[in-house]
Amino acid sequence: MLPSPEALYLHSLQLLNTPTDMPSRILHLIALLCVAALTFALVSQHVFDMQPCAWCVLQRLVLVVIALTCWLGLLAGRIAAGLRRLAGMLVTLLGISGVLAAWYQYTVAAKMFSCDMTFADRFMVNSGLDANVPWLFGIFASCMDARVDLLGIEYALWSLGLFLVITALGVAALLMRPDHAPV
Repeated sequence: MLPSPEALYLHSLQLLNTPTDMPSRILHLIALLCVAALTFALVSQHVFDMQPCAWCVLQRLVLVVIALTCWLGLLAGRIAAGLRRLAGMLVTLLGISGVLAAWYQYTVAAKMFSCDMTFADRFMVNSGLDANVPWLFGIFASCMDARVDLLGIEYALWSLGLFLVITALGVAALLMRPDHAPV
């Protein structure tokens, strides 16, 4: 027997009003921030011809891995809530790695004539990502040449700030319970 239209309507309202737990919302937010940052980086590169260095594309890779970790954590969290918390922990660690990469780019690599043979260059070249996905991970500039300001602030510092926010949100996703109570 089919449910009545009124029953379907009430069920749909109930689904719309079902609160999503806060850690899930945070993981969604982190993933969307990563996608937005990647979109901004790609527009900067392909529309405004701001070519990335090895450290830039390494940070892009970290953003991709963070977004995938968030969404896989959300899917796995449907099986066991502990897997969602594990995603929060991994996002926190990946956020810290992004902070370190952005800090190194700003303080060391941007002052070097070449990023050639630095960790980022070796990692991206050895992974094959720069050759196989050049539109996203291609290394087309030296770190000194890739030093660009946006609103008077270097891109590396914007990236550093984003990774700090991602790290803080990762800690929040790790420590918050689905019922919004802190651990």
